[in-house]
Parts: sequence; structure tokens; C-alpha cells
Amino acid sequence: MNAKPPRLWISNAKPRQGEKLRVRAQIEHIMESGLRTDPQGAVRPRNIVSRFEARLNQTLLFAWEPGISIAQDPYIEFAFLARESGDLHLRWEDESGQSTSVSRPITVV
Repeated sequence: MNAKPPRLWISNAKPRQGEKLRVRAQIEHIMESGLRTDPQGAVRPRNIVSRFEARLNQTLLFAWEPGISIAQDPYIEFAFLARESGDLHLRWEDESGQSTSVSRPITVV
């Protein structure tokens, strides 16, 4: 994966109990489909983000398994209700076995 950290935006890091939180995240990734060729005509090996997970502490909030039709530098947006404080962990894994993650604290007030 890219050396740049993922971009992450949370609508409110200190929500009230039951408040709806929106999360936006983006990573830099080539998302090579395996259907293109390089200038010499050789097929570029397929390597796409194959799994995304969002967890609050250990609780799975959202999971996604994108396909080859997803554009380069995938962007994801999802929402959940704030029920407890904890660390929001986002993790991406690609087909080459590389992974990247980011986390931010959420404090329910």
C-alpha cells in the first residue's frame, strides 16, 4: 500500500449517546484490475483492495469487499450510532497481502 496515511473524517469525535456519526475515509491505492497492459504489452498483475473493515473497539461496524470495478484511491462513507466510547479502527487489505490502518478515539458524552 502507499506510504501516505489514509485520510479520515468523522462528523463528531465527541457525540452524544445515540447520535448518528458519519465517517469518510480514503486511501491511495492503484486498484490494478489485471486487465490492463504496460507500455511493453505485458499484463499488469491484478492488485485491488480486497477487504475493508471498520470496528469500534472489537465490534465490527462495517465490512466491505470491493471488486475490480472500484476506482483508484478508494473512498468509503458509512454511518453508525454512537453507543459507547472507544477507538474507531479502519483497516484496508489488498490482494498482495499488504494492509494499512488508521484509528481515532470516539468519546460518547
